[in-house]
Amino acid sequence: MDQKRLIQEIQEGQTVLGIELGSTRIKAILINSENEVIAQGGHDWENTLLDGIWTYALDDVWKGISSCFAELKAEVRSKYGVPLKRTKAMGVSAMMHGYLAFDKEGELLVPFRTWRNTMTSAAAEQLSELFDYPVPERWSISHLYQAILNQEPHVKKLGYLTTLAGYVHYKLTGNRVLGIGDASGMFPVDTEAQCYDRSMLAKFAEKVASYKYAWNLEELLPSFLNAGETAGTLTKEGAQWLDPSGEFEAGIPLCPPEGDAGTGMVATNSVAKRTGNVSAGTSVFAMIVLEKPLSKSYNKFIDLVTTPDGSLVAMAHGNNCTGEYDHWMRLFSEVLDTVGFSMKKGALYDKLLYKALEGDPDCGGLLSYNYLSGETMTDLNEGRPLFVRETKNSFTLANFMRSQLFTALGVLRIGMDILFEEEHVKIDSINGHGGFFKTAEVGQKMMASALHTPISTLKTAGEGGAWGIALLASYLGHKKNKSLADYLSTEVFANAEKSTIAPTKEDIEGFNLFLKRYKDGLPILRAAINALD
Repeated sequence: MDQKRLIQEIQEGQTVLGIELGSTRIKAILINSENEVIAQGGHDWENTLLDGIWTYALDDVWKGISSCFAELKAEVRSKYGVPLKRTKAMGVSAMMHGYLAFDKEGELLVPFRTWRNTMTSAAAEQLSELFDYPVPERWSISHLYQAILNQEPHVKKLGYLTTLAGYVHYKLTGNRVLGIGDASGMFPVDTEAQCYDRSMLAKFAEKVASYKYAWNLEELLPSFLNAGETAGTLTKEGAQWLDPSGEFEAGIPLCPPEGDAGTGMVATNSVAKRTGNVSAGTSVFAMIVLEKPLSKSYNKFIDLVTTPDGSLVAMAHGNNCTGEYDHWMRLFSEVLDTVGFSMKKGALYDKLLYKALEGDPDCGGLLSYNYLSGETMTDLNEGRPLFVRETKNSFTLANFMRSQLFTALGVLRIGMDILFEEEHVKIDSINGHGGFFKTAEVGQKMMASALHTPISTLKTAGEGGAWGIALLASYLGHKKNKSLADYLSTEVFANAEKSTIAPTKEDIEGFNLFLKRYKDGLPILRAAINALD
C-alpha cells in the first residue's frame, strides 16, 4: 500500500490496533486495511517472585501499556507525519490463565497470580478427578480452589474473577467479558453449547457447598463471546488509561479479549481442524485443533481449550522455554564486555544459536534443564536450572547451545507423544512462531527434530500475538459473513510466504537420545530442588 493511502487510512480511522501483554514484553501493533503491520511500539517488563508467587503489579500493567502505546503513536507520527487519534477496531490479548480476584467494588484482593505458578497441584488433581477432565495447575479454577483449600480469607470477599486480558479489557470498556479461548483456560467450556460446562459447575458448587460462600462460581466468571462478536467500545476513561495524553478518541469497538494461545493460532493461520501451531518463547506450547474429542482425559499432560471461534483444541504446555538460555546469552554478553568487545543483542543470539547446527545430533551427551519454574508434566513444583555432563562428553560450544535448545522442547515432546502415539491425532500442518524461531532455520530445525514432523514458519509469524489480536479485531470489522478460518485463509494468508523444514533421520534419532537422557536425569533435578532450598 502506498504512503498516501496509508496516511489517509490513519487519518480516517481505518486502521486496526492490537495490544498483547506477553510474559516479557508488551507490544502494540497497528495494521492497515490489508492486515499489514504499519507501525508498532513495545515495552519490556518482567514478573517478580513475591512471597513465593510469580506476579506482576497492576500499576506496571498500565505503565507498560501507556508506554507501549506512546511509542506506537510516536512511530506513526514519525513515519507518516500524522497523529493517531482513532482506529476502526481494536483488541487486547495477554498471557492466559492465572488468578485475578476482585471484590464487588473492583478492589484487587490478592496480588495477581500468573500462569507460571505451580502451587496448585492439590487443587488441580482433585478437580481433574471430580470433573473427569484435565484441569491444569495454571487454570483460574485451580487457583481458586487451592485458595479455598488453603482457607485464604479473601475468598469470602470475591466479587469476580478474570484473566489479565479480561482485566485490561474491562478497564478499557467497562465490560466483564472474555473471548471463548481465554475463558476455556479459566474453567472447562462446553464447545457444543458454547457455555461453561454446566455439569462441572454443578459438581463444583456441591464440592464447596459446606463453606457457605455468598457467591456462586458462575457469577464470578466473566461471560464470553466468539471471534467476530463485538465486546464493547472504548470508553473515555478507557481511552485515558491507554493514552494519558488524551489524544486517542473513545468510541472504538473492541473484539473479545483473548489469551496468547488464541492469538498464536490466529497469527499462524491455525484455527481450522487438522491444523496446529507451536508457540515458543518464555513458555512453549503446541495447539492442535481436533477433529473429535480425545478418547480419555490426560491430566497433567494435555489441556483442552478452544480456538477463538470455539473449536476444541488439545494443548501440550511447558512453563519454561527460552528463559534459561536468555540468561546464558546475558552471561556471554558480559564476557564480551569484560574483554573489551561488544555485540548487539540480536547479532549475539544469531551467532551463538547458529553454532547449535554444528553440534552432534544428541548434543554430545550434554544434559541441560531450563526449569526456571516448575513443570507439571515432570511432576516438579519448583525450578532449578541445571547443566550436567560426564567427563567423557564432547563439551563444545556447539553441543552446549544445542542442548539449551533441545531442553527447551523436552516437556513439549512428552505431551505431543500422547497426541501422536496414543491418540493418533492427524494433522496437516504445524506452524511455529515466537522468539524461539527468530534466528532463521535454527528454531525450526530443532523443533522439527523434537516433534519428528516438518515445521513451517510464516514470514509474518515474527509479529506474534499482538498481530494475532489485531487480526481478530480486523475480523470484527471485515468478516463479510465468513468463518474465522475462511477469513484468515482468503483475506490474510492467501499469498503468505512460508518456510518449511523437515527433520532428517539423524536429527530425529539425536533428539530421541537426548530425550531419554533428559527423562533419566530428572532425579538429579529433584535432588537439586531438595538440596538447594
